[in-house]
Amino acid sequence: MMTHEQYLATKRFPALDGLRAIAALLVVVFHYGGPSWTMANGWIGVHLFFVLSGFLITTLALREEDRNGRISLANFYIRRAFRILPVYFAVLGIIVVFTYLRGQYTSSGLSGAMPYFLTFTNEFAHNAPFGQSWTLGVEQKFYLVWPFLAFGIAALSFPKRLGLAIGLIALMIALIPVMPYAGAYSPIIIGCALAIGLHYRKGFAALRVFTHPIASFVLLPALVVLQLHVTDIEAFFQDGGTVGGTTYAVLVALFITSLIPRGPIAWVFSTPPMRFLGERSYSVYLLQGVAATVVALSIPQLGTHRTLTAVAVTVVALVISDVLYRWVEVPMIDVGRKVVARRKTRSEDRTRPSAPDPTMREAEPALTRG
Repeated sequence: MMTHEQYLATKRFPALDGLRAIAALLVVVFHYGGPSWTMANGWIGVHLFFVLSGFLITTLALREEDRNGRISLANFYIRRAFRILPVYFAVLGIIVVFTYLRGQYTSSGLSGAMPYFLTFTNEFAHNAPFGQSWTLGVEQKFYLVWPFLAFGIAALSFPKRLGLAIGLIALMIALIPVMPYAGAYSPIIIGCALAIGLHYRKGFAALRVFTHPIASFVLLPALVVLQLHVTDIEAFFQDGGTVGGTTYAVLVALFITSLIPRGPIAWVFSTPPMRFLGERSYSVYLLQGVAATVVALSIPQLGTHRTLTAVAVTVVALVISDVLYRWVEVPMIDVGRKVVARRKTRSEDRTRPSAPDPTMREAEPALTRG
């Protein structure tokens, strides 16, 4: 099993790219694969995205806090803006141009939905193109609040941070009957809670059993079974998806823990094809509607073969996503990093003592790399 020191020393979790790839495929195939794929319940692939997002972003924040004594909220938002916004607005621009050239900008509902898309209240833009972007509305609002609560107000201890996450999960579940999309926040917070648990020694000790090589062989089949039957579970409890969705998110969190150490299943999720798709999954998710339109116009006869349609949509979305990944996503992420690096350099210049200080010079490279 993995030790806490080994976990903290692990800088990259390659198997999680594969898990992100599975999430994207589930959503796309569910949307365009037709009735034969409904038993796969691919809509819940969004929960995979949410849990992964909460885990990775909170882990990065916790490690920055360890290095620097605190996190820079300004740098957090700069990095996130350059990571999320360029591709988002590139895809939105493609959709606007495409619908306008086809004379459908108004009739499609896109013109009426634009205020929602431009203000990241996407979850309220019903029945409009780019509807899958509702998840961006949820995430953007969550990450406006979470850093302030968990890192900006004060340096919270492990029990307080974990208690904050658990309290937020309970609050979101309680708000489901009265607040649209409240349940969508719970998977993100479960991912945040996992990051908090693994980061601190006491939490890691409780979760360490799931880093055993055999754990992924138990958790993966359990996750697949739940994936196939989550709709039945929700229908049985008639609770708006609280039990099924929360159980699924918790199981995903435990499966993430099992993928962090090296092992056979982690290796499969880390293979180059899985990582290739996982790295482009954000664009694939956003572009699925565009790809479906391209496929429908180019090969209309596929409309009667839903499985082939799903495959074609995935391939087209991946091709376009690769272009966006290389020309937009990666370059803009690099720009964000450079902006943050310049801000750090200016901050260090302001605090650097006038006389040479060997101790300060020794610390600077570590701060720059962060």
